[in-house]
Amino acid sequence: MTFRSVPMTAFLGLGLLLLSLAAANAQLFETKAAQVFMIDADTGTVLFSKDADKPMQPASMAKLMTMEVVFNAVKSKRLTLDDTFVVSENAWRKGGAPSGTSTMFAKLKSSIRIEDLIQGVAVQAANDGCIAIAEGMAGSEENFAAQMTERARQIGLSKSTFVNSTGLPADGQQTNVRELALLALHLWRDYPDLYRYYAQKDFTWNKISQKNRNPLLAMDIGADGLAIGTSEASGFGIVASVSHNGSRVVMAMSGLASDRERAEEARKLLDWGARSFEKTEIFAKDEVVGEAQVFGGAKSGVTLKAKGPIDIFLPITNRDKLTARIVYTGPVAAPVEEGQAVGALRVWIGDTLSQETPLFAAESVGVGTLPQRALDAVKELAVGWLR
Repeated sequence: MTFRSVPMTAFLGLGLLLLSLAAANAQLFETKAAQVFMIDADTGTVLFSKDADKPMQPASMAKLMTMEVVFNAVKSKRLTLDDTFVVSENAWRKGGAPSGTSTMFAKLKSSIRIEDLIQGVAVQAANDGCIAIAEGMAGSEENFAAQMTERARQIGLSKSTFVNSTGLPADGQQTNVRELALLALHLWRDYPDLYRYYAQKDFTWNKISQKNRNPLLAMDIGADGLAIGTSEASGFGIVASVSHNGSRVVMAMSGLASDRERAEEARKLLDWGARSFEKTEIFAKDEVVGEAQVFGGAKSGVTLKAKGPIDIFLPITNRDKLTARIVYTGPVAAPVEEGQAVGALRVWIGDTLSQETPLFAAESVGVGTLPQRALDAVKELAVGWLR
C-alpha cells in the first residue's frame, strides 16, 4: 500500500488549499546555526527545524543523557540525593583539576553526595562529576555509556549513541539536535524537582565558586536551562529552554562559530519562538477532522477524529505558510472499528513538519454487499497503480 492524502480546504477558516511540501519552502526565520530544532513544550508543535537529523558530536551536551540516567535512578528510588560516590584517580585525572577541562574541582578519593554531583554537572558541566557518577552507578564509564544508550532508546531517542559520560571526543559518539531538544523536553517534563538545578546561577565546591556556563541565564529572557557544548567537528552548540507568558520553548542548535555567536543566535531564535506564535485550538474534542476512503465497505469513507482536542502554536504573522494534510495508508480495508487507528493529521509551517496528530475512526464501517465490494475492486484496479 502507498500513502494517500486528503486535502483540508477550510483549515481554521483560512481557506488554505493543500500545497505540496516543495511549494511551501519559505523559512520564517534565518539563523547562522548549521543545525536547529525548536519545539513548543505544551503542544509538541515544531516551531523551527534546520537540518535537525544530521549526525553530530554532542560534546558536553551529552551530559544531559548522563543526568537523565541519574534523575531516573533518583525518581525510581534506586538512588537518593544523599547517597555518595567516591572520586577515583581516573575521575580526578580525566575530569578533575589536572585535566584542564570543565570541573567541579573534586578532591581525589573524596566522597560526594549525589545532589552535589548533580549540581556540579548541571551548573559547571563538571567532567569529574560525570565520571564519578558513571563509576559509582555502573563500575566504569564504558558500562555507564551503554546504560545511557539503552536508556536513550527507552525514551524514544533512536539515533543517539554514547561512548562516555562526559561528551569528550570519542569514536562512535553521536546524536542530533532533534534528539537533544526532545531529551531536554523529557528532562523538564519528567523530573521537575531535579530539572531546577539547571537554572542555578552558581555552585561552590572545594571552596571554588563557578557561575553557570549557560550564557542565556543572565539575559532575562526566561531561560532556565540546560547545557552548552563545543567540539572541533560540530562547532559551538547549546540546548536551552525558555518560559514566557505561560508557554515554554525548547531548542537545540549546533554549528556556530564562537561563544558569542552561539549566545546571540540562541537568544534571537528563542525570543522569536516565544513571542511569534500563539496557541490555537484547531479541532475541538470529538470534532471530525476529515475522512478516509474505505475499500469493500458498506460506506465509501470513514470519518476521522483525534483522541482529544488538537492544539497547535501558529505563527502570528505569515499564516499563509501554514499547510495541512490527512495522511493514511489506503484505502482502508473494511471492516473498520470505531476507535481504530487510521492515519494522522500533518501540519507544516513553511517547509517544517510542525505537528503530527494520530487520527482514529469516528465510526464503525461494516463490510459492504457483494456488488459494493466488486465495484471497489474495479476502482482499485483502475486507479491503484497511479498512487
